[in-house]
Amino acid sequence: MSGFPRLAALAVLIKGGRVLLVQRKNPPDAGLWGFPGGHVEPGETALDAATRELAEETGVIAAPLAYLDNIDVILRDPDGRLRFHFLLAAVLCDHISGDPVAADDALAADWITVEDVLARHLPLSASVPELLSKALARLS
Repeated sequence: MSGFPRLAALAVLIKGGRVLLVQRKNPPDAGLWGFPGGHVEPGETALDAATRELAEETGVIAAPLAYLDNIDVILRDPDGRLRFHFLLAAVLCDHISGDPVAADDALAADWITVEDVLARHLPLSASVPELLSKALARLS
């Protein structure tokens, strides 16, 4: 199938015991909370894409610090046909300015306590608590 996998970047941003998450508007994770992010454009690094997507989805400005991890998201329909295949580059970012306001393809955007995310008190996209744990370890 042409066009797969698609490269996307996630912005992992922690400030004052809270992590910035967005509630997704579109499939494959519609209704779930996850890190802001989206497609990497041709000629753009995943580091730059993470901060661009963060600004587009939330209005928050940040600087990329480091890659955290890569995650494959592969979803198939009931007949086994490939629906989505994303390779997500998770990027640890440093907050520069702005308060989150949902925009672009986000239904909501908010600072969520680290404890609530790690305890899975929200419906979360795959790997959110694990990536948050890696980010916390990297920052300590």
